[in-house]
Amino acid sequence: MFGFSLTKLLFTAVAIFLVWNGFKWYNRMQENRAVEGANKPRRAEQKASSGAQASSNSSLDAEEMIKCAVCETYVSSGSAVSCGKDGCPYPG
Repeated sequence: MFGFSLTKLLFTAVAIFLVWNGFKWYNRMQENRAVEGANKPRRAEQKASSGAQASSNSSLDAEEMIKCAVCETYVSSGSAVSCGKDGCPYPG
């Protein structure tokens, strides 16, 4: 009655495999829903401003960089700060 047989072992292994993959699938779906929920406001902003920014193709995470003529390093074009060298074109 409580003996081990090949059929019982295979059934147990298949059941464990199915439950394991079911939990992995469930967790993956939860993570996808959380990511989609976090991106919904961003998508709404992109749709609202898509007409104004259609030609720029800029990402919300990217920032335009420009090369400093004095120190030859790249600085943010929106918030460039002086490098401290004489003749730096940016405010400090």
